[in-house]
Order: sequence, then structure tokens, then C-alpha cells
Amino acid sequence: MIAPLAKLMDWLAIQAVTVMMPPDYMQSPRLEEALKFLKGPDFIPADSYPAQVELDGAFDFHFHTPRPCELAENNVVHGRFYRCGERWQERPVVILLHGSGDSLNYKFRFPLIARRCNRAGFTAASLVAPYHFQRRPRQLGGALGNSDCLQFAEATAQAIAEIRALTGWLLGEGCPAVALWGYSQGAWYAGMAACRDARLAAVVLGAPCARLNPWLEQRALRPGVLRKLPMVRELCMGLNLTALNLPTAQPVIPVRNILLLEAFHDSMICPKEDTEDLWRAWGQPDIWRLPHGHVGVCCGVVPGLPGRVIDWLEPRLNNVNTHMQNK
Repeated sequence: MIAPLAKLMDWLAIQAVTVMMPPDYMQSPRLEEALKFLKGPDFIPADSYPAQVELDGAFDFHFHTPRPCELAENNVVHGRFYRCGERWQERPVVILLHGSGDSLNYKFRFPLIARRCNRAGFTAASLVAPYHFQRRPRQLGGALGNSDCLQFAEATAQAIAEIRALTGWLLGEGCPAVALWGYSQGAWYAGMAACRDARLAAVVLGAPCARLNPWLEQRALRPGVLRKLPMVRELCMGLNLTALNLPTAQPVIPVRNILLLEAFHDSMICPKEDTEDLWRAWGQPDIWRLPHGHVGVCCGVVPGLPGRVIDWLEPRLNNVNTHMQNK
């Protein structure tokens, strides 16, 4: 894809998000409370327990979050399960993780990717991230802004705990290996999980948010959002001094089992420079530098990309020795 078109798609996506932002966002960011939580032992505890998954019909499942909050709707984790045959417990599993507000992937694209996983001999599952879709409490309104730093940090801890809990349940059911495949914010969650959970067989990070940046405020046309830029830039600088900054952490799975999908023309949302920093910090894992923007990589514009990723995953999921090294 030519760079101007890729950047235009990203810019339009940013303007669409800013339209939904409430006028009073960032009124109470609670940065100090967030920093204390992120730097403490409760952010991502060492221990993780399997989820108590309940299957709801042919595809849907739910379980109670291991990190409950005060909002009841957000405490039930929802997802979809795409079994590979009746003996799915004998098959490796790929957990698909969507980005922020990314209903396109969760509702439409992930089912197609799951079918391709099934044809390759893998079961697939997808998770609804905290505060998304049916987990979004009504009192929070329609926007998915992260204007409360403490709530954002707690939601991140919740998402990682839920990924690890589902991983534990799948392995407990007998599945030989579990991989994570995420886009944007989902890739960021997958990256943080890979720095904490050695049980994972592989991770695929599609246009990952390697660190926080004021991507909305820098490019917004809406004056009320643009005025928040200095404050949001300062908040990002503070939060990037914590474990939220992926290049400052190290994965606990082998580097050969990590794949980065870089959006080469992304200069706005998750800049390629951040992905390059992550690649170097993590020991130069496999990286595919795709000539697309953030939207192009995350929304299925890259021809043949799911098939290529599944081909990359296949030896890592089917090699029992590799999986055992990750335990």
C-alpha cells in the first residue's frame, strides 16, 4: 500500500475516535495512584489460576474474572471458542486478542481466522477485553477513552490475568500448546503476558502498542481534544516508566517463538520506531515489516497475512519439545 493512503486511513481512524470522546475526559487522571499500582506487586502477580470456563452453546463461553472491579458487567469475561474437531483437547490453541474498540476483528475477522486455524489443525478462541462490548458498563457511556490512568492500569492487569487464566484452563484440559495472536492493544496485552507466562508456546504481536503515546491528541482536529496534548504527553511519560513500556521488559519465552508484525507506514498510532525499539530490546525476534499503516495491518488489508502467520505458528505449536521448554 502506498504511504499516503496508509497514513490517510490512520488519520481518519483517529478523527473517528476523537468524535466519540466526551468533552470532560481527563478531568481526574489519577496518575500517582496508577504509578503506585503499576510499580507494586499486585499489578501482575506471579501466581495464576485456571479459569472456571462455562461453555454457552456451540461457540460462546464465559468465566468470572480473576481480577474483579466494582462494576459488575466488567467482571464477567466473554469469548468465543472455535473447536478443531470433537477431540479439540488434543489440539494446540490460538487465542485471538482484539484492539481497543475493535469490534470489526472480534465479530467478523476473527471467525474467519479461526476457520483457517481449524483447517491447520488448531483450535481458536477469542476474548473480549475489559470494558469492551457486553462488558462495557452503561454508566461509562460509549467512548472507550483511557482518561483515568488508575482504571486503565487496573484494566490492563485484569486483561493479562484473564489471558493467563484462560491459558491455564486450556492447558488443564489437555491442549498441548497455547499461543497468543493480538492486534494493537491486544498485541500489547500479548506482549506483557509473554513477559510473565513461560507456558506460552508463541506470541504474534500485530502492530503492537509498544509504549504509550498521545496519538489521539497529536493528530486531533477537535479543539477540545487537541488542548489536552501537553497533559496527556506528561501522563504518557510517567506511565512509560512502568511495566507498561514493553521494551523495558524481557520475554520469558524463547525469542524464536515471537513474531512482530510492524506497520511500516504507521507514524501516528503505534509508530514503527517503537516496534523497532521493541525488536532490538527483545533480542531481534522474527519481524515482518509490512508496507501498510496501523489500520491496514490490524483490519485485514494485508493480502494473505493470516495464512502466513498460521504457517509461522504451525511448527511452534506442533513441536512438543518447544512447548515443554516454555513451561
